[in-house]
Amino acid sequence: MAPQDTPRKKRRLGTVAVAGDSMAPAYMAGDWLVVVWGGPFRRGQVVLVERENQPGVFLLKRVVGPMEEKIWVEGDNKEASTDSRHWGAISQDEIVAAVLFRFMKAGSPRARRRKKI
Repeated sequence: MAPQDTPRKKRRLGTVAVAGDSMAPAYMAGDWLVVVWGGPFRRGQVVLVERENQPGVFLLKRVVGPMEEKIWVEGDNKEASTDSRHWGAISQDEIVAAVLFRFMKAGSPRARRRKKI
């Protein structure tokens, strides 16, 4: 099949709860976000990272920029973030989703009732 004939991958929406302070003040622990699983991703976008050595653990980071086939990501709160400043640039495959928007702010009555994942 020629590349132009390849069917497009269906991108799925999902929700995630923020835990931790690495993206404060943009996103706070207890916020709920809508994400789209899959790429592509661009500079400045907030994404979920799943490190190859930590499967099932999702980290919220901002794409700072590409670096020779790899991506540099950082948390907005530099004092509370473990990111590319510690690991170096990561594989594009480790970026698994992009944040679309926050749909519940931390501390709202709905957020307190919602089960965290």
